[in-house]
Amino acid sequence: MAADTSKPFFPATPSQALLPSRSAAARASLDGSYWRAFRSSELVSGADFPVTDLTFAPAAAASSSPTLAAAWSTSVHLFSGDPLEPLRRISVAGDLAFSPSFRCDGVLLAAGDKKGVVRVFRADKPAAGAALRTLCAHAAETRVVRYPVAGGDKLHLFTAGDDALLTYWDVPSETPVFSVPAAHRDYIRGGATSPADHNLFATGSYDRSVKLWDARTGNTGPSLSFSHGELVESVLFLPSGGLLATAGGNMVKIWDVIGGGRLVHSVESHVKTVMALALGKMANTTGETRLLSAGIDGYVKCFDFGKLKITHSLRHPQPLLSVACSPCGTVLVAGSAKGKIYMGKRKKAVAEDEGKKAGSDLIDWVSPELEKPVLRPNYYRYFLRGQNEKAKEGDFVIEKPKKVKVAEHDKLLRKFRHKDALVSALVKNNPRSAVAVMEELVARRKLVRCIGNLDTEELALLLEFLHRNATLPRYARFLLGVANKVLEMREEDIRSDEKLRMHIRNLKRMVGEEIQIQHTLLGIQGMISPMLALATR
Repeated sequence: MAADTSKPFFPATPSQALLPSRSAAARASLDGSYWRAFRSSELVSGADFPVTDLTFAPAAAASSSPTLAAAWSTSVHLFSGDPLEPLRRISVAGDLAFSPSFRCDGVLLAAGDKKGVVRVFRADKPAAGAALRTLCAHAAETRVVRYPVAGGDKLHLFTAGDDALLTYWDVPSETPVFSVPAAHRDYIRGGATSPADHNLFATGSYDRSVKLWDARTGNTGPSLSFSHGELVESVLFLPSGGLLATAGGNMVKIWDVIGGGRLVHSVESHVKTVMALALGKMANTTGETRLLSAGIDGYVKCFDFGKLKITHSLRHPQPLLSVACSPCGTVLVAGSAKGKIYMGKRKKAVAEDEGKKAGSDLIDWVSPELEKPVLRPNYYRYFLRGQNEKAKEGDFVIEKPKKVKVAEHDKLLRKFRHKDALVSALVKNNPRSAVAVMEELVARRKLVRCIGNLDTEELALLLEFLHRNATLPRYARFLLGVANKVLEMREEDIRSDEKLRMHIRNLKRMVGEEIQIQHTLLGIQGMISPMLALATR
């Protein structure tokens, strides 16, 4: 069939309705195309020592090429260049190294070790040397070492570790300005300095709490404290300094520290523990910043904290403990629990093309030529010709497969809205779908939490479903276990509501009738069995 040549392929004058819009879908596709342009490779692959921390030198110090510091085994490894190549190795006195941190000018690098000692080294010299300063105050692993990132402060440093000690140091004199012996009730594993004020910093601990500290008030106590709800693994200020991201369990939460620690958003995009947070700049496109989270499920998730949604996911073959993105936004690295550092480098051709198109939101429309080129098999439109033609008599018509409709509860499960998915399945009153949703929630370990979060009407809906279907042989064992769990968790709510008590009475009566039927069937079986035995003889 020949293509229709009576109409031009493009209109001579563009209509405003045809011009592309910068909609949310278009921005989402920009995010996906940007992160997909990273070519992944292994930067380091060695012994099975976990890569606990990754950090890049600040933007002011990395104008020519990015410099990466990786805490791996007993050393801090430095990488630099385009692409990244090993620069040198800084040994931390035979102990495991943790939490390397660059000073704001990139000249000095501080790192902690397993014995609680913090050492400061020169990072701008090609040859490795001894530590310039040694800070001794901790009695256990120093997992948090941070230089201030705001105000150009080159003299101070704050550290925290598994001994729950928080120390703010004067580095030149090797003396602490102040110390808080019991800053938390458990290990301190997360810490971050504010990009808005060099006196502010935050810590997160395994006691599930996050605290904001002010160096100007000394050891009088935290300025703000709130609970994350899970063991806190990482803490990170967002670029404005007014929002704080915390990671613990499989959740990442955004907090408004200016508003007194108000929870802004919570996302459960990972299926296992989130171990690290980082900021990634989208260079040569919108220039926006995304929040990156790495978990032991092997995924790096890109989160748009302006739109409060996940925009892209990057999968890796091993559990991840750390993640970092270069200040220029062209290099993304992730450290695994088995000694590998995965590096994603943005393709140069893509970056150059986007640089040429930066700031242009319209397509350059041109008038169609009078003579159209002949369609050939190497053209995309060659395979689209004849799609608008109607079938003639004698033609063999191949019908398109019908689009599979996804149930509402399946859509909600994909969005990790577990309680809404359970309620949606119960409203449909389809035992097969409802039990399937419950079994999926059991596999995700979310069913108990969903039962605890149901309000009175939703709980009544669940009890009515159990009353109708708990005795079905196919689902009896599972649904009776769910019923026992509901009675155990929501006893007070059931006692205080007449409607819920009525559902429980109906459920009790139904179970009693089922037990009586089973006793009757057992008696009948006892009478028939001897007769069958005689008949077989």
